[in-house]
Amino acid sequence: MEKQHEIITVYTPNARRQSGLLVWVIMVKSVWQSRELILRLMKRDFSVRYRQSLLGYVWAVLPQIVTVALFTFLAKHRVFDMGETSLPYVLHALWSLSVWQLFSSCLVGSTNSLVNAGSLVTKINFTKEALVFASVGQAGIDFLIRLLPITTVFIWYGYLPSIQALAIPLILILVIMMALGIGFFMAILNLVFRDAGNAISMILTFGMFLAPILYPPPIREPFVLVNTLNPFSPLVIATQELLAGQTLSQMTALPVAAGIAIMLFLLGWRVFYITLPRIAERA
Repeated sequence: MEKQHEIITVYTPNARRQSGLLVWVIMVKSVWQSRELILRLMKRDFSVRYRQSLLGYVWAVLPQIVTVALFTFLAKHRVFDMGETSLPYVLHALWSLSVWQLFSSCLVGSTNSLVNAGSLVTKINFTKEALVFASVGQAGIDFLIRLLPITTVFIWYGYLPSIQALAIPLILILVIMMALGIGFFMAILNLVFRDAGNAISMILTFGMFLAPILYPPPIREPFVLVNTLNPFSPLVIATQELLAGQTLSQMTALPVAAGIAIMLFLLGWRVFYITLPRIAERA
């Protein structure tokens, strides 16, 4: 008779606190095995958002169009001196606002991911990181929808993006990683203190004006600090310059911002992995 070999998995109390490459392999493998769940959660979020909505996809682009139209009007009538932009101002504002909304939507979605899951967090055993990663789905879909008015305006202006624009997805990945890195921390905090979700939404409302989104990158002191102190600024500036076919001007700040985005993502994921089981017990 053939011997049957049993695979025994041993769980230790401090398994999640172990260090080294093996833990990261376990974490990545766990998320990969949950890929079907992540896709289902993305489909659920998409369905819930647009179900019984009269305007449907219009809500994804309406705030963007209204904001850009308002600031274009103010710039045209010299209420604000916007200065020179690498793209025509309408294109600059539409594109930059779309990148900001991708970041903010990922951050808000990941912050509220555990709270929105309700009792699933404590009553069902599954990879909780799936809830955070699934929050990227809705933000990504909304971003793709917002590309429609951007493409329309590009055609209207007869403006053809440069070949360098093909590198923009790499920058957008860093934008998403930065948002998720912060979102991992905020998701746990929001599970304990529900005010955290409201606070992050308010901060993002004002944070939009601390990056060169509705205005060109400042070059005068002390406003140039917006570029150097805000790690999001070099990322959005890089996308603007790639879209316009210009040479990247943030050659020092951009690698730093990329490093911050990656480190935030890895650190946030690790802290989430370690602390969530204990936090969930008390939630």
